[in-house]
This record gives sequence, C-alpha cells and structure tokens, in this order.
Amino acid sequence: MPAGIDVIFLGTGGSLPTKERGLPAVALRREGELFLFDCGEGTQRQMMHAGLGFNRSMSIMISHLHGDHILGLPGLLQTMSSLIRDKPLDLYGPEGISNYLASLRRTLGFAANFPVRVTELKPGQEISKNGYKIKTTKAMHDITCLAYAIVETDRPGRFHPEKAKRLGVPEGPLWKQLQMGKEVNVEGKTVKPRQVIEKPRPGLKIVYAIDTRPSEEVKALAKEADLLMHDGGFAEDRRDKANEYFHSTAREAARVAKAARARKLALVHISAVTRDDSILLRQARSVFKPTIVPRDLLVLSLKRSKYAH
Repeated sequence: MPAGIDVIFLGTGGSLPTKERGLPAVALRREGELFLFDCGEGTQRQMMHAGLGFNRSMSIMISHLHGDHILGLPGLLQTMSSLIRDKPLDLYGPEGISNYLASLRRTLGFAANFPVRVTELKPGQEISKNGYKIKTTKAMHDITCLAYAIVETDRPGRFHPEKAKRLGVPEGPLWKQLQMGKEVNVEGKTVKPRQVIEKPRPGLKIVYAIDTRPSEEVKALAKEADLLMHDGGFAEDRRDKANEYFHSTAREAARVAKAARARKLALVHISAVTRDDSILLRQARSVFKPTIVPRDLLVLSLKRSKYAH
C-alpha cells in the first residue's frame, strides 16, 4: 500500500490572482485517485504543471458558489473532454451546483463527453467510499459554504504469525479467521484476535475549510486532523476586514488548529493585499508552530502512521 497522500497546492490565492498565486484549488493524490477541493480559474493548467493527468478516478468538492472557487470548472471539464476522458467524474457541492452545471450547458452549448455525477450536499452530510469518508460541515461565510474532510478508514492491525504459532494455531484457515476478527479454538483452548493482532492503525485525515470565520463546526471537523487547510490570508492589522468579508486572519486560523489538536496547518486563500506572507507565518506560528504558508505547486506528502492508536 502506498505510504500516504500527496497534497498539491494548485492555487493558494484569495479572490484576486497575483503573479505569485492562482485562485483556490488543492489536489489530493491517494492510491491512484484524485480529489480536488475547489476549482478556480486556470486550475487545469496548474494540473498540467503538476503532472496530475486528466483521466484518473476523480472527485471535485466545491466549497461554495463564489466565482473564484468555481469559474475554473468549465475550462477543466472542456479540457478533459478534449483529451477524451472516459471515466466518470464525481462533483460535490452545496445546493445550486447542479444549476450552475446546467447553466454551462445552456450558455456554452457544451456537455462533457463523460459522465459527471453531481451530488448536492447539506452541511453535516457524509459520503462513504471504499477506504474513506467525505465529511462536511458548515463554514461561516456570507453564503452557504461547506468545509470538507477526507477521513481514511482505520487499517487492520498487524498480524503476528509467530504469536499465533506459539499459541498453537497452525498456519492456514484459522489464521484467516483471526485476521477477520474471529476467535478460534485449538485443542480446547480459545485464541482471541487481540492476542495475535495489534490494534487498528489510524488512516489519514485531511480538512479543507476556506472562506470562513473561525467556527466551532470547523474546529470539530478538524479534530486531530493530520492536515488542516484553513482560510488565513489576512494579517492581524486587517482583522476588521477579515471579519467583514467572513475570512480569518492567520492567527485566528492557528487558534482553530491548536484547539482542534491538528498536526499541521496550511494557510490558504492568501489575500492579494498580503505581499509578504512571512508576516502571516510569523503570526500563525506564535500560536501554532507546525504552520506553513504554501506557494502554488508545493507538494506536501503525508505519511500514514505505522503505529496503533
């Protein structure tokens, strides 16, 4: 099994692109599958730069229906169609995402030549997949906005053959039963799975919360996340503006990460006004040291734990 998940920051800017930062989009690469959080303008070009490909199993999760988060979707779908994508694509978003997609068909006369399966989500809904869940909660913005979490299922604990042999369990079907969590009987003696199998090993948890004020809902979703990507593009001297626009300062994002006991914080949606992001980094790290301010196309590799809970 691959060691973890790659996080590729395709666009880390705010509502206006700059020379250094594109509009919001973050990709996750997991076991051959691709996840995309938001799809700002130019996302498909950034995907080309990152070498992500356009014909793999893929889910797109839109946080909300503001232009800087969705206007890259028409171009991405058209690029995929031009490259003869043949795999279905899952598109998730808040209420209204279906109408947005329908409007593209009406106004552009364009329909993807591959299946686009659209699911509108309400805050709090979960989607169960093979090996992970997509969880949502309400972000605190001026329109309906979803924060997302990708939560991997715990992996089975490590099986110790030498322990099974010492307990008299012969190699074969009985080992399989133990690995499936079933007790076995050997010469009148009961052997339980916990005697030969370690506790389950935790999977990874990655949270994306953009265009939001600090909130209890996001804090709960981010509890013990391996990575929290949180809106934090304003410095403290512009806290009033952050509050007015329903965004967060870097320090406020750091407080959320600390309260949630996250392992790492990445500040995203960096305001075009913030020319020196070292200020954001310094202010956030004064509260929560494991903070980064990623630049476009940075790849962050997260490794799964080798140990049980």
